[in-house]
Amino acid sequence: MTPSIPSPMRTLQAVAVGYLPRVLQARGWALAAMPLLPVLTAIGVAALVQAQGGRISPAESIKVFHEVIVKIMVPIMALVAAPVGIREDLEQRTLPLMLVRPAPPWVYPLAKGLPWFLWGAIWLALSAFGLAAMGASAESVLRGALALVGLYWAELAFFTLLGLVLKRGTLWGALYIFIWDPLVRIMPGNLQRFTFLHYGESIAGSRAAEMGVKEIFAQAPVESPVWVALLVLLAFGLLCWAACGWKLQATPVGLAGRDAEG
Repeated sequence: MTPSIPSPMRTLQAVAVGYLPRVLQARGWALAAMPLLPVLTAIGVAALVQAQGGRISPAESIKVFHEVIVKIMVPIMALVAAPVGIREDLEQRTLPLMLVRPAPPWVYPLAKGLPWFLWGAIWLALSAFGLAAMGASAESVLRGALALVGLYWAELAFFTLLGLVLKRGTLWGALYIFIWDPLVRIMPGNLQRFTFLHYGESIAGSRAAEMGVKEIFAQAPVESPVWVALLVLLAFGLLCWAACGWKLQATPVGLAGRDAEG
Protein backbone atom coordinates (compact mmCIF):
# COMPACT_ATOMS: atom_id res chain seq x y z
CA MET A 1 0.00 0.00 0.00
CA THR A 2 1.44 3.37 -1.00
CA PRO A 3 1.66 5.75 1.99
CA SER A 4 -0.25 9.00 1.61
CA ILE A 5 1.88 12.13 1.25
CA PRO A 6 1.21 14.74 3.96
CA SER A 7 0.04 18.14 2.82
CA PRO A 8 2.64 20.94 2.61
CA MET A 9 1.08 22.73 5.59
CA ARG A 10 1.13 19.57 7.72
CA THR A 11 4.74 18.93 6.74
CA LEU A 12 5.68 22.51 7.57
CA GLN A 13 4.05 22.29 10.97
CA ALA A 14 5.52 18.89 11.84
CA VAL A 15 9.08 19.77 10.84
CA ALA A 16 8.99 23.22 12.48
CA VAL A 17 7.61 21.89 15.77
CA GLY A 18 10.00 18.94 15.79
CA TYR A 19 12.97 21.18 15.07
CA LEU A 20 12.08 23.81 17.70
CA PRO A 21 14.16 22.25 20.53
CA ARG A 22 17.25 22.71 18.34
CA VAL A 23 16.61 26.46 18.35
CA LEU A 24 16.52 26.59 22.15
CA GLN A 25 20.08 25.33 22.52
CA ALA A 26 23.26 27.38 22.94
CA ARG A 27 23.29 28.79 19.40
CA GLY A 28 19.73 30.02 19.81
CA TRP A 29 20.50 31.88 23.04
CA ALA A 30 23.61 33.39 21.47
CA LEU A 31 21.37 34.56 18.63
CA ALA A 32 18.99 36.13 21.14
CA ALA A 33 21.81 37.99 22.87
CA MET A 34 23.12 39.64 19.71
CA PRO A 35 20.49 42.36 19.31
CA LEU A 36 19.91 42.80 23.04
CA LEU A 37 23.50 43.36 24.17
CA PRO A 38 24.09 46.65 22.33
CA VAL A 39 20.73 48.00 23.47
CA LEU A 40 21.28 46.99 27.11
CA THR A 41 24.79 48.43 26.99
CA ALA A 42 23.49 51.71 25.56
CA ILE A 43 20.74 51.87 28.20
CA GLY A 44 23.31 51.23 30.94
CA VAL A 45 25.59 53.99 29.66
CA ALA A 46 22.64 56.38 29.39
CA ALA A 47 21.57 55.59 32.97
CA LEU A 48 25.12 56.17 34.22
CA VAL A 49 25.36 59.52 32.43
CA GLN A 50 21.99 60.64 33.76
CA ALA A 51 22.95 59.57 37.29
CA GLN A 52 25.92 61.94 37.05
CA GLY A 53 23.69 64.82 35.97
CA GLY A 54 24.23 64.50 32.24
CA ARG A 55 21.71 64.10 29.45
CA ILE A 56 21.52 61.63 26.56
CA SER A 57 20.04 62.86 23.29
CA PRO A 58 17.32 60.69 21.72
CA ALA A 59 19.47 60.83 18.56
CA GLU A 60 21.82 58.36 20.25
CA SER A 61 19.12 55.70 20.05
CA ILE A 62 18.92 56.29 16.29
CA LYS A 63 22.67 55.84 16.01
CA VAL A 64 22.61 52.58 17.99
CA PHE A 65 19.75 51.32 15.86
CA HIS A 66 21.21 52.14 12.43
CA GLU A 67 24.94 51.74 13.02
CA VAL A 68 24.93 48.68 15.28
CA ILE A 69 21.71 46.67 15.07
CA VAL A 70 20.74 47.18 11.42
CA LYS A 71 24.20 47.17 9.86
CA ILE A 72 25.93 44.61 12.06
CA MET A 73 23.68 42.53 14.31
CA VAL A 74 20.90 41.57 11.88
CA PRO A 75 23.31 40.34 9.16
CA ILE A 76 25.36 38.41 11.72
CA MET A 77 22.20 36.81 13.12
CA ALA A 78 21.17 35.72 9.63
CA LEU A 79 24.67 34.39 8.92
CA VAL A 80 24.60 32.41 12.17
CA ALA A 81 21.08 31.02 11.76
CA ALA A 82 21.09 30.16 8.04
CA PRO A 83 23.73 27.36 8.13
CA VAL A 84 21.89 25.42 10.85
CA GLY A 85 18.76 25.02 8.73
CA ILE A 86 18.73 22.83 5.66
CA ARG A 87 22.47 23.37 5.18
CA GLU A 88 23.08 21.36 8.32
CA ASP A 89 21.55 18.30 6.66
CA LEU A 90 23.90 18.71 3.71
CA GLU A 91 26.99 18.85 5.90
CA GLN A 92 25.91 15.99 8.18
CA ARG A 93 24.90 13.79 5.21
CA THR A 94 21.34 13.44 6.55
CA LEU A 95 19.66 15.08 3.54
CA PRO A 96 18.95 11.75 1.73
CA LEU A 97 17.16 10.50 4.85
CA MET A 98 14.89 13.53 4.75
CA LEU A 99 14.19 13.32 1.03
CA VAL A 100 13.05 9.68 1.08
CA ARG A 101 10.26 10.47 3.53
CA PRO A 102 6.73 10.66 2.11
CA ALA A 103 6.48 14.46 2.22
CA PRO A 104 6.92 17.33 -0.27
CA PRO A 105 10.68 18.08 -0.20
CA TRP A 106 10.28 21.72 -1.24
CA VAL A 107 8.75 22.52 2.17
CA TYR A 108 11.83 21.51 4.19
CA PRO A 109 13.96 24.68 3.80
CA LEU A 110 11.19 26.97 5.02
CA ALA A 111 10.12 24.48 7.68
CA LYS A 112 13.61 24.36 9.17
CA GLY A 113 14.22 28.08 8.74
CA LEU A 114 10.90 29.26 10.19
CA PRO A 115 11.75 28.46 13.85
CA TRP A 116 15.01 30.39 13.52
CA PHE A 117 13.18 33.34 11.98
CA LEU A 118 10.48 33.46 14.67
CA TRP A 119 13.03 33.14 17.46
CA GLY A 120 15.24 35.90 16.09
CA ALA A 121 12.26 38.14 15.28
CA ILE A 122 11.14 38.07 18.92
CA TRP A 123 14.48 39.35 20.20
CA LEU A 124 14.90 41.88 17.42
CA ALA A 125 11.50 43.36 18.25
CA LEU A 126 12.42 43.47 21.94
CA SER A 127 15.67 45.25 21.13
CA ALA A 128 13.77 47.87 19.11
CA PHE A 129 11.30 48.45 21.94
CA GLY A 130 14.22 48.70 24.36
CA LEU A 131 15.35 51.88 22.59
CA ALA A 132 12.30 53.61 24.10
CA ALA A 133 14.29 53.73 27.35
CA MET A 134 16.75 56.05 25.57
CA GLY A 135 14.03 58.46 24.52
CA ALA A 136 13.00 57.00 21.16
CA SER A 137 9.43 57.85 20.20
CA ALA A 138 6.69 55.23 20.00
CA GLU A 139 6.47 55.67 16.23
CA SER A 140 10.21 55.19 15.69
CA VAL A 141 10.21 52.14 17.95
CA LEU A 142 7.36 50.51 16.02
CA ARG A 143 8.90 51.30 12.64
CA GLY A 144 12.26 50.07 13.90
CA ALA A 145 10.77 46.74 14.99
CA LEU A 146 9.13 46.29 11.58
CA ALA A 147 12.39 47.13 9.84
CA LEU A 148 14.43 44.65 11.87
CA VAL A 149 11.96 41.79 11.45
CA GLY A 150 11.64 42.48 7.72
CA LEU A 151 15.39 42.64 7.23
CA TYR A 152 15.95 39.43 9.18
CA TRP A 153 13.28 37.61 7.16
CA ALA A 154 14.82 38.59 3.82
CA GLU A 155 18.46 38.11 4.83
CA LEU A 156 17.86 34.73 6.47
CA ALA A 157 16.10 33.47 3.35
CA PHE A 158 18.82 34.88 1.10
CA PHE A 159 21.67 33.32 3.08
CA THR A 160 19.83 29.99 3.27
CA LEU A 161 19.53 30.00 -0.52
CA LEU A 162 23.21 30.83 -0.96
CA GLY A 163 24.15 28.03 1.43
CA LEU A 164 22.00 25.56 -0.48
CA VAL A 165 23.25 26.54 -3.93
CA LEU A 166 26.90 27.45 -3.29
CA LYS A 167 29.60 25.59 -1.40
CA ARG A 168 30.75 28.80 0.32
CA GLY A 169 27.37 30.45 0.60
CA THR A 170 28.02 31.99 4.00
CA LEU A 171 31.19 33.66 2.73
CA TRP A 172 29.42 35.11 -0.31
CA GLY A 173 26.61 36.33 1.90
CA ALA A 174 29.06 38.07 4.22
CA LEU A 175 30.80 39.72 1.27
CA TYR A 176 27.47 40.99 -0.04
CA ILE A 177 26.40 42.44 3.29
CA PHE A 178 29.66 43.89 4.56
CA ILE A 179 31.23 45.02 1.28
CA TRP A 180 28.43 45.74 -1.20
CA ASP A 181 26.22 47.70 1.22
CA PRO A 182 28.99 50.11 2.34
CA LEU A 183 30.29 50.57 -1.22
CA VAL A 184 26.87 51.47 -2.53
CA ARG A 185 27.06 54.74 -0.57
CA ILE A 186 29.40 56.16 -3.18
CA MET A 187 27.64 54.68 -6.20
CA PRO A 188 24.70 56.02 -8.24
CA GLY A 189 21.62 56.38 -6.08
CA ASN A 190 19.39 53.76 -7.75
CA LEU A 191 21.89 51.02 -6.92
CA GLN A 192 20.86 51.48 -3.29
CA ARG A 193 17.65 49.68 -4.19
CA PHE A 194 19.70 46.49 -4.60
CA THR A 195 20.67 46.44 -0.92
CA PHE A 196 18.86 45.23 2.17
CA LEU A 197 20.01 48.34 4.00
CA HIS A 198 18.00 50.66 1.77
CA TYR A 199 14.70 48.98 2.58
CA GLY A 200 15.47 48.70 6.28
CA GLU A 201 16.24 52.41 6.47
CA SER A 202 13.14 53.27 4.44
CA ILE A 203 10.96 51.42 6.95
CA ALA A 204 12.75 52.68 10.06
CA GLY A 205 12.76 56.30 8.96
CA SER A 206 15.23 58.91 10.17
CA ARG A 207 18.93 58.51 9.38
CA ALA A 208 19.75 61.94 10.81
CA ALA A 209 22.34 60.52 13.17
CA GLU A 210 24.34 59.14 10.23
CA MET A 211 24.56 62.34 8.20
CA GLY A 212 27.98 63.92 8.17
CA VAL A 213 30.89 64.96 6.01
CA LYS A 214 30.83 61.63 4.16
CA GLU A 215 27.48 62.60 2.63
CA ILE A 216 29.30 65.29 0.63
CA PHE A 217 31.11 62.58 -1.30
CA ALA A 218 28.42 59.90 -1.24
CA GLN A 219 25.12 59.75 -3.04
CA ALA A 220 22.10 61.12 -1.19
CA PRO A 221 19.92 58.34 0.27
CA VAL A 222 17.08 57.11 -1.92
CA GLU A 223 13.74 56.85 -0.14
CA SER A 224 11.03 54.25 -0.71
CA PRO A 225 7.52 54.30 0.83
CA VAL A 226 7.24 52.18 3.95
CA TRP A 227 4.66 49.83 2.46
CA VAL A 228 6.79 49.32 -0.65
CA ALA A 229 9.88 48.53 1.44
CA LEU A 230 7.94 46.03 3.56
CA LEU A 231 6.46 44.40 0.48
CA VAL A 232 9.87 44.11 -1.20
CA LEU A 233 11.44 42.42 1.85
CA LEU A 234 8.49 40.06 2.25
CA ALA A 235 8.37 39.16 -1.44
CA PHE A 236 12.14 38.74 -1.72
CA GLY A 237 12.17 36.42 1.28
CA LEU A 238 9.33 34.34 -0.15
CA LEU A 239 11.12 34.17 -3.50
CA CYS A 240 14.32 32.94 -1.84
CA TRP A 241 12.46 30.30 0.17
CA ALA A 242 10.70 29.18 -3.02
CA ALA A 243 14.05 28.92 -4.79
CA CYS A 244 15.39 26.85 -1.88
CA GLY A 245 12.41 24.52 -2.24
CA TRP A 246 12.94 24.21 -5.98
CA LYS A 247 16.63 23.41 -5.47
CA LEU A 248 15.84 20.72 -2.91
CA GLN A 249 13.01 19.32 -5.04
CA ALA A 250 15.46 18.93 -7.93
CA THR A 251 18.09 17.20 -5.77
CA PRO A 252 18.29 13.41 -6.42
CA VAL A 253 17.25 11.43 -3.35
CA GLY A 254 20.45 9.39 -3.15
CA LEU A 255 22.78 12.36 -3.46
CA ALA A 256 24.95 13.28 -0.48
CA GLY A 257 28.22 14.93 0.34
CA ARG A 258 30.02 17.19 -2.11
CA ASP A 259 27.77 16.28 -5.07
CA ALA A 260 24.66 17.39 -3.16
CA GLU A 261 26.11 20.78 -2.34
CA GLY A 262 25.60 22.23 -5.80
